Amino acid sequence: MKVIAEVTKTGSESGAAIIRRFTKRVQSTKALIKVRQERYFTRKMSKLKLKRRALVSMDKRKSYEHLKKLGKIPEKVEGSHGRR
Repeated sequence: MKVIAEVTKTGSESGAAIIRRFTKRVQSTKALIKVRQERYFTRKMSKLKLKRRALVSMDKRKSYEHLKKLGKIPEKVEGSHGRR
């Protein structure tokens, strides 16, 4: 993606004014919005990966419940809110 946002100095314009005009010009092209959208883009997971993830979580939950029944994992104490 190529965006041209060119600003030239007119008369006795200060450097700050040129930078201000340049940023306005870049914002008007909406180039930054597009770049930020593409920066954090993640693909959708395939059906196979979703199924495998579900199976792993089901297996972990099952083993956790089993250990909880055996008494190897203490049950949560009422009123405890974790780290504070």
